[in-house]
Amino acid sequence: MALSAAAAAKIAASVLTSEKLRKTVGWIIAAILSPLILLLVVVCSFMSGGADHNAAVLDLCYYGGMIAGSVPEAYRQHITDMQNSLAIVDSNVASVNAMAEDGSGLDSNRVKAVFYSLYFGEENPGTVGIEQFVDCFASYEERTHTWTDDNGTEHSETYTVAVPVSLETAYANIHSKMGVEITDAVRRNADEVYSRTHSGGDTFSGGYARGDGVSIELDVSAFADPTMKNNLDLVTYAENAWENGWGYVWGTYGSVLTDSLFASKLAQYPDGVGNYEDFIRQNWLGRRTTDCVGLIKGYGWLDTSTMSISYGINGMPDVGADGMYNNATVKGDMSTMPDTPGLAVWHSGHIGVYIGNGEVIEAMGTKYGVVKTQLSERSWTAWLQIPYINYISEAEATP
Repeated sequence: MALSAAAAAKIAASVLTSEKLRKTVGWIIAAILSPLILLLVVVCSFMSGGADHNAAVLDLCYYGGMIAGSVPEAYRQHITDMQNSLAIVDSNVASVNAMAEDGSGLDSNRVKAVFYSLYFGEENPGTVGIEQFVDCFASYEERTHTWTDDNGTEHSETYTVAVPVSLETAYANIHSKMGVEITDAVRRNADEVYSRTHSGGDTFSGGYARGDGVSIELDVSAFADPTMKNNLDLVTYAENAWENGWGYVWGTYGSVLTDSLFASKLAQYPDGVGNYEDFIRQNWLGRRTTDCVGLIKGYGWLDTSTMSISYGINGMPDVGADGMYNNATVKGDMSTMPDTPGLAVWHSGHIGVYIGNGEVIEAMGTKYGVVKTQLSERSWTAWLQIPYINYISEAEATP
């Protein structure tokens, strides 16, 4: 289902009008027999072949870039349509996660990977019913909260909680609710896309430094203004996380990794956490942990009056790295980045905090934890002002 018959015919026609491209048919057929991230192979000849082509298109769809001039307009449109659709998927996942409890929301990268595998090549994938698609990954339960006020009067209210379902249940929901057949190829492709676009593994390169502390205490004594979320205090918070050797666990945001929290993340992310269970148990259990965007969200959710991190407070929504980037109104490519501590730096699926002096603190991956890196040595593609905090200068900070 990755490419409609009409779209495939139109692109194939463009290919076959070129003498040079006709000569590539042999290796295109060979590429079809290889494991693919994309189901679309007809246009391999416009970029590098096989897996390299598929990875290039995936990266374009996830975070943009320059498309080769030889690519037909129809194919350009497929890439643009998917870019726009993934942004809508992110937005709908954030809406579902706003109804989740204790940070146990949907894995945005997993949802996008399935959507990409199913709908790349469809004409106008944004019209397939993205809200309904995202809902296939959650069930909804009614809960009742009861409390007694100061006068002794009992009150109760009913509210709805979103609960993630297993991937197999999500696939079954997509089949029954949207009439889409989930083939083995779709499953394999979704797994390939997810593997490439979620962080937490051990594939990062470049130099990095780890802090040598082990404290789990949160310290705001050096905050410029504890009453207002701002870029300077985000830097201080990130530096504290680095100095105290915070670990990395997918889906966490600065809390101490207890046995119960670890168990919940194992169930929620059987790949991103489960694949590293032994390493996490040996290295991060009992310490504060976070994932890349969790480092930012943990600061946003820090209540400085109680020194606790509470899910979803202070106007900071539960969004992924890509959602943080998509929601930012002040951002640009790396060539335009100002030297402002507290900016975020981003590439598809990953985000870090720029602390000034050409350095970044990032929750790099499961086998690294929170580390300090050189801005120039990493593969960031864009910078952004985090849209849920204030940007102030040191002169504006409260004495």
